[in-house]
Amino acid sequence: MAIPISGTATHSSPHAHHTNYSAMAMVTTLFFAWGFCTVLNDAVIPHLQSIFELSYVQASMIQLAFFSSYFLFALPAGKLVESIGYKRTMVVGLLMMAAGALLFVPAASFATYGFFLGAEVVLAAGVTILQVAANPYVTILGPPETASSRLNLTQAFNTLGDSVAPYVGGVLILGGSVAATHSSALQGAALNAFRIQQAANIKLPFVAIASAATVLALAVAMYRFPHLAVTQDFRPASLDVRKESIWDHPHLYLGAIAIFVYVGAEVSIGSFLVKYFADPQIAALPLERGAKFVTFYWLGMMVGRFIGSAAMQRVAANQMLVASGVGACLLVLASLLGSGYFAMVTILAVGLFNSILFPTIFTLAVTELGPLTGRGSGLLVQAIVGGAVFPVMMGFLADRYGIHRSLLMPLLCYLFVIYYGWRGYRIVPAEPQAHFEIVDD
Repeated sequence: MAIPISGTATHSSPHAHHTNYSAMAMVTTLFFAWGFCTVLNDAVIPHLQSIFELSYVQASMIQLAFFSSYFLFALPAGKLVESIGYKRTMVVGLLMMAAGALLFVPAASFATYGFFLGAEVVLAAGVTILQVAANPYVTILGPPETASSRLNLTQAFNTLGDSVAPYVGGVLILGGSVAATHSSALQGAALNAFRIQQAANIKLPFVAIASAATVLALAVAMYRFPHLAVTQDFRPASLDVRKESIWDHPHLYLGAIAIFVYVGAEVSIGSFLVKYFADPQIAALPLERGAKFVTFYWLGMMVGRFIGSAAMQRVAANQMLVASGVGACLLVLASLLGSGYFAMVTILAVGLFNSILFPTIFTLAVTELGPLTGRGSGLLVQAIVGGAVFPVMMGFLADRYGIHRSLLMPLLCYLFVIYYGWRGYRIVPAEPQAHFEIVDD
């Protein structure tokens, strides 16, 4: 997120002439790791909903706890980057992820819903720190004209983690789950024992996450990353950079709104897919089987990002954004108006069009911010809090009007994404440009 700023103006070429593929490959592993952690919640939510007999709104508190961390920790993470650099910040983020994952073990041992929510906050704090450092880092690892392509490529591996997580969660977490109706007759100690027994399914995958995050932290600590420096170039002599504000850049704050609503739509759909497939009007699938089908939602995003990364070598990023937004909007509408397996297939296909939305909005929003890139990136990462807000809203609609009709909410979200790709991304002509250089540590 926050990029160290050089105090001397130099006439260096913007970004690097060539992409640093070695550094990009190392950072890509982090994208996979946090993607897996984030989407594993799609299996955790229906499991805990059954164990604790939660309403949709109560179950959505898991995403509220997780994604609220983006709002709380994004700016502190940016300051951390400024203080200790990208490499050390990535290590801190991975160790924080490991700590949060380990907290799921006592949470499961005590079978306390509040404990699970606390563990989600710590885990998500680590994910936030990684995102704050890694997203803008990838955009400046090569030529600016291919920044969207690079971020889409790394986000494709992020979505590989997204795709694997529901299947793993379906097997390890939901595989041995028992329907809530089985526990409805239990009381007191018997009920608590039942919950502890069912919650134990969560321990193994999160212990594995903690172990993997620790290994990655060691690998990143030993890797020699290039040092990135921002330089000021061709800026109007009358411009006092210190008095600039991110609110002087409409394409940035409109981009933050676009990320807020997009992440809200993506997470809301993913969070309730298992229960959506279990609905008698859709497919009436058991939870474990439904969780495995969620893999196709995230797999579509992964495939779409590889396609989008290649397409953006030739097609303007904003045009791709509009086309993808329209595709997602139409598919959600089709699922909303349909039923049975048609509704199931169309909502799964939304993942393909979701694919390029986040990285493309992010890249368009930080374009030509100069020394404000750090603060601008922080604002965009904070906007991911939409993943906390919108699932609660969709849960409220699902409790009140049914899970099927609740799709109206993400439908409205995609309309703003389309607007941003059509007009909102445009940069005010007076806005300054920034140039970057890469030098060895």
